[in-house]
Amino acid sequence: MNYNWNWAVLLQPTGVDNTTYLQWVLVGLGWLCLIAVVAWTIALVLGSLLGILRTLPNKTARTIGTTYVTIFRNIPLLIQLFIWFYVAPNFLPEPIKSWWMNDLSAGTTAFLSASIGLGLFTAARVCEQVRTGIEALPVGQKNAGYALGFTTSQLYRYVVLPQSFRTILPPLSSELTNCVKNTSIASLVGVAEIISQMKTISEYTQNTIEIYTYVTLIFIVINVCLIVFMNFLEKRLHIPGLMSEGGK
Repeated sequence: MNYNWNWAVLLQPTGVDNTTYLQWVLVGLGWLCLIAVVAWTIALVLGSLLGILRTLPNKTARTIGTTYVTIFRNIPLLIQLFIWFYVAPNFLPEPIKSWWMNDLSAGTTAFLSASIGLGLFTAARVCEQVRTGIEALPVGQKNAGYALGFTTSQLYRYVVLPQSFRTILPPLSSELTNCVKNTSIASLVGVAEIISQMKTISEYTQNTIEIYTYVTLIFIVINVCLIVFMNFLEKRLHIPGLMSEGGK
Protein backbone atom coordinates (compact mmCIF):
# COMPACT_ATOMS: atom_id res chain seq x y z
CA MET A 1 0.00 0.00 0.00
CA ASN A 2 1.65 3.20 -1.21
CA TYR A 3 0.45 5.56 1.51
CA ASN A 4 2.43 8.14 3.46
CA TRP A 5 1.37 7.78 7.09
CA ASN A 6 1.40 10.98 9.13
CA TRP A 7 -0.12 10.67 12.59
CA ALA A 8 1.20 14.12 13.52
CA VAL A 9 -0.91 15.76 10.84
CA LEU A 10 -3.01 17.72 13.35
CA LEU A 11 0.08 19.51 14.62
CA GLN A 12 0.98 20.84 11.18
CA PRO A 13 0.35 24.54 10.38
CA THR A 14 -2.64 25.28 8.18
CA GLY A 15 -1.03 28.28 6.54
CA VAL A 16 -3.93 30.45 7.74
CA ASP A 17 -3.26 32.93 10.58
CA ASN A 18 -0.56 30.77 12.18
CA THR A 19 -3.07 28.11 13.19
CA THR A 20 -2.65 24.35 13.25
CA TYR A 21 -5.10 21.69 12.13
CA LEU A 22 -5.60 20.78 15.78
CA GLN A 23 -7.08 24.23 16.37
CA TRP A 24 -9.54 23.62 13.55
CA VAL A 25 -10.52 20.35 15.19
CA LEU A 26 -11.07 22.09 18.53
CA VAL A 27 -13.30 24.68 16.84
CA GLY A 28 -15.33 21.88 15.28
CA LEU A 29 -15.52 20.07 18.61
CA GLY A 30 -16.85 23.25 20.22
CA TRP A 31 -19.64 23.49 17.63
CA LEU A 32 -20.43 19.80 18.10
CA CYS A 33 -20.83 20.23 21.87
CA LEU A 34 -22.90 23.40 21.47
CA ILE A 35 -25.29 21.80 18.99
CA ALA A 36 -25.59 18.68 21.15
CA VAL A 37 -26.37 20.67 24.31
CA VAL A 38 -29.01 22.87 22.64
CA ALA A 39 -30.59 19.98 20.73
CA TRP A 40 -30.69 17.70 23.79
CA THR A 41 -32.23 20.47 25.92
CA ILE A 42 -34.99 20.94 23.33
CA ALA A 43 -35.47 17.18 23.01
CA LEU A 44 -35.63 16.49 26.74
CA VAL A 45 -38.03 19.34 27.57
CA LEU A 46 -40.33 18.95 24.57
CA GLY A 47 -40.12 15.15 24.54
CA SER A 48 -41.05 14.97 28.23
CA LEU A 49 -44.04 17.27 27.68
CA LEU A 50 -45.23 15.24 24.69
CA GLY A 51 -44.74 11.97 26.58
CA ILE A 52 -46.93 13.30 29.36
CA LEU A 53 -49.57 14.43 26.86
CA ARG A 54 -49.70 10.95 25.39
CA THR A 55 -50.64 9.45 28.76
CA LEU A 56 -53.18 12.00 29.98
CA PRO A 57 -56.87 11.05 30.25
CA ASN A 58 -57.65 13.67 27.60
CA LYS A 59 -58.20 12.69 23.99
CA THR A 60 -57.06 16.04 22.57
CA ALA A 61 -53.78 15.93 24.51
CA ARG A 62 -53.11 12.36 23.39
CA THR A 63 -53.88 13.28 19.77
CA ILE A 64 -51.41 16.18 19.87
CA GLY A 65 -48.64 13.95 21.19
CA THR A 66 -49.39 11.11 18.78
CA THR A 67 -49.52 13.44 15.77
CA TYR A 68 -46.16 14.98 16.62
CA VAL A 69 -44.48 11.60 17.05
CA THR A 70 -46.02 10.24 13.84
CA ILE A 71 -44.74 13.18 11.80
CA PHE A 72 -41.26 13.67 13.24
CA ARG A 73 -40.34 10.00 13.57
CA ASN A 74 -41.23 9.21 9.96
CA ILE A 75 -39.35 12.02 8.21
CA PRO A 76 -35.58 11.43 7.81
CA LEU A 77 -33.44 13.72 9.95
CA LEU A 78 -31.54 15.07 6.95
CA ILE A 79 -34.75 16.20 5.27
CA GLN A 80 -35.89 17.86 8.49
CA LEU A 81 -32.63 19.79 8.73
CA PHE A 82 -32.98 20.97 5.13
CA ILE A 83 -36.56 22.08 5.85
CA TRP A 84 -35.52 24.09 8.89
CA PHE A 85 -32.55 25.64 7.10
CA TYR A 86 -33.93 26.33 3.62
CA VAL A 87 -37.73 26.35 3.91
CA ALA A 88 -38.93 27.35 7.38
CA PRO A 89 -37.25 30.82 7.47
CA ASN A 90 -39.38 31.90 4.49
CA PHE A 91 -42.55 31.46 6.56
CA LEU A 92 -41.41 33.50 9.55
CA PRO A 93 -43.14 36.84 10.32
CA GLU A 94 -41.51 39.58 8.27
CA PRO A 95 -39.56 41.29 11.12
CA ILE A 96 -38.17 37.95 12.33
CA LYS A 97 -37.48 36.83 8.77
CA SER A 98 -35.54 40.03 8.07
CA TRP A 99 -33.55 39.61 11.29
CA TRP A 100 -32.86 35.96 10.52
CA MET A 101 -31.71 36.51 6.94
CA ASN A 102 -30.04 39.91 7.15
CA ASP A 103 -28.71 40.36 10.68
CA LEU A 104 -27.56 36.86 11.60
CA SER A 105 -24.44 35.37 10.07
CA ALA A 106 -24.64 32.28 7.89
CA GLY A 107 -22.89 30.25 10.58
CA THR A 108 -25.38 31.32 13.23
CA THR A 109 -28.45 30.51 11.15
CA ALA A 110 -26.95 27.14 10.23
CA PHE A 111 -26.23 26.42 13.90
CA LEU A 112 -29.74 27.39 15.00
CA SER A 113 -31.39 25.42 12.20
CA ALA A 114 -29.32 22.32 12.95
CA SER A 115 -29.95 22.55 16.70
CA ILE A 116 -33.70 23.05 16.29
CA GLY A 117 -34.05 20.32 13.68
CA LEU A 118 -32.04 17.79 15.67
CA GLY A 119 -33.83 18.75 18.90
CA LEU A 120 -37.31 18.33 17.41
CA PHE A 121 -36.37 15.02 15.78
CA THR A 122 -34.92 13.62 19.02
CA ALA A 123 -37.91 14.93 21.01
CA ALA A 124 -40.16 12.45 19.21
CA ARG A 125 -37.93 9.60 20.38
CA VAL A 126 -37.67 10.93 23.93
CA CYS A 127 -41.47 11.25 23.96
CA GLU A 128 -41.85 7.53 23.40
CA GLN A 129 -39.38 6.73 26.17
CA VAL A 130 -41.25 8.96 28.62
CA ARG A 131 -44.62 7.52 27.60
CA THR A 132 -43.32 3.99 28.06
CA GLY A 133 -41.89 4.84 31.48
CA ILE A 134 -45.18 6.34 32.65
CA GLU A 135 -47.28 3.48 31.35
CA ALA A 136 -44.94 0.93 32.98
CA LEU A 137 -45.84 2.14 36.46
CA PRO A 138 -48.41 0.01 38.33
CA VAL A 139 -51.94 1.32 37.82
CA GLY A 140 -52.53 0.96 41.55
CA GLN A 141 -50.15 3.83 42.25
CA LYS A 142 -52.20 6.21 40.13
CA ASN A 143 -55.44 5.01 41.66
CA ALA A 144 -53.99 5.43 45.14
CA GLY A 145 -52.95 8.97 44.28
CA TYR A 146 -56.42 9.89 43.13
CA ALA A 147 -57.86 8.23 46.24
CA LEU A 148 -55.66 10.48 48.38
CA GLY A 149 -57.16 13.52 46.66
CA PHE A 150 -54.31 14.34 44.24
CA THR A 151 -55.21 16.23 41.09
CA THR A 152 -53.79 14.91 37.81
CA SER A 153 -51.01 17.52 37.84
CA GLN A 154 -50.12 16.69 41.46
CA LEU A 155 -50.17 12.98 40.69
CA TYR A 156 -47.71 13.44 37.83
CA ARG A 157 -45.51 15.83 39.79
CA TYR A 158 -45.18 13.85 43.01
CA VAL A 159 -45.79 10.22 42.02
CA VAL A 160 -45.59 9.44 38.31
CA LEU A 161 -42.71 11.51 36.90
CA PRO A 162 -40.14 10.98 39.71
CA GLN A 163 -40.46 7.22 39.24
CA SER A 164 -40.83 7.05 35.47
CA PHE A 165 -37.75 9.18 34.77
CA ARG A 166 -35.67 6.88 36.96
CA THR A 167 -36.84 3.80 35.10
CA ILE A 168 -36.13 5.26 31.63
CA LEU A 169 -32.57 6.43 32.33
CA PRO A 170 -31.00 3.52 30.36
CA PRO A 171 -32.94 4.22 27.12
CA LEU A 172 -32.44 7.96 27.63
CA SER A 173 -28.69 7.28 27.70
CA SER A 174 -29.00 5.72 24.26
CA GLU A 175 -30.98 8.69 22.95
CA LEU A 176 -28.38 11.10 24.35
CA THR A 177 -25.50 9.35 22.58
CA ASN A 178 -27.57 9.19 19.37
CA CYS A 179 -28.16 12.93 19.64
CA VAL A 180 -24.42 13.54 19.89
CA LYS A 181 -23.67 11.27 16.92
CA ASN A 182 -26.39 12.90 14.82
CA THR A 183 -24.71 16.30 15.17
CA SER A 184 -22.45 15.12 12.34
CA ILE A 185 -25.30 15.74 9.89
CA ALA A 186 -25.15 19.46 10.75
CA SER A 187 -22.15 19.76 8.45
CA LEU A 188 -24.53 19.33 5.49
CA VAL A 189 -26.27 22.64 6.27
CA GLY A 190 -23.06 24.59 6.69
CA VAL A 191 -22.12 24.22 10.35
CA ALA A 192 -18.34 24.06 10.82
CA GLU A 193 -18.60 21.23 13.34
CA ILE A 194 -16.04 18.49 13.67
CA ILE A 195 -17.06 16.41 10.62
CA SER A 196 -16.95 19.50 8.41
CA GLN A 197 -13.54 20.44 9.79
CA MET A 198 -12.23 16.92 9.32
CA LYS A 199 -13.37 16.90 5.69
CA THR A 200 -11.54 20.16 5.08
CA ILE A 201 -8.38 18.91 6.77
CA SER A 202 -8.54 15.68 4.78
CA GLU A 203 -8.76 17.63 1.52
CA TYR A 204 -5.85 19.89 2.51
CA THR A 205 -3.51 17.15 3.72
CA GLN A 206 -4.66 13.97 1.92
CA ASN A 207 -4.14 12.09 5.21
CA THR A 208 -7.66 10.70 5.14
CA ILE A 209 -7.08 7.58 7.21
CA GLU A 210 -5.43 9.44 10.08
CA ILE A 211 -8.04 12.20 10.08
CA TYR A 212 -11.03 9.87 10.24
CA THR A 213 -9.30 7.70 12.82
CA TYR A 214 -9.01 10.77 15.04
CA VAL A 215 -12.64 11.79 14.55
CA THR A 216 -13.77 8.24 15.33
CA LEU A 217 -11.77 8.27 18.57
CA ILE A 218 -13.22 11.66 19.51
CA PHE A 219 -16.80 10.39 19.15
CA ILE A 220 -15.95 7.23 21.09
CA VAL A 221 -14.45 9.22 23.97
CA ILE A 222 -17.38 11.66 24.13
CA ASN A 223 -20.03 8.94 24.10
CA VAL A 224 -18.19 6.70 26.57
CA CYS A 225 -17.98 9.65 28.99
CA LEU A 226 -21.71 10.26 28.56
CA ILE A 227 -22.51 6.59 29.15
CA VAL A 228 -20.38 6.51 32.29
CA PHE A 229 -22.15 9.63 33.58
CA MET A 230 -25.61 8.22 32.83
CA ASN A 231 -24.69 4.91 34.49
CA PHE A 232 -23.62 6.88 37.56
CA LEU A 233 -27.01 8.64 37.62
CA GLU A 234 -28.79 5.32 37.15
CA LYS A 235 -27.05 3.84 40.19
CA ARG A 236 -27.66 6.91 42.33
CA LEU A 237 -31.35 7.08 41.43
CA HIS A 238 -32.00 3.34 41.50
CA ILE A 239 -35.42 2.31 42.85
CA PRO A 240 -35.49 -1.32 44.08
CA GLY A 241 -38.17 -3.25 42.23
CA LEU A 242 -38.61 -0.70 39.45
CA MET A 243 -35.19 -0.95 37.79
CA SER A 244 -33.06 -3.92 36.84
CA GLU A 245 -30.78 -5.32 39.50
CA GLY A 246 -27.85 -4.47 37.25
CA GLY A 247 -28.50 -0.83 38.07
CA LYS A 248 -27.44 -1.29 41.73
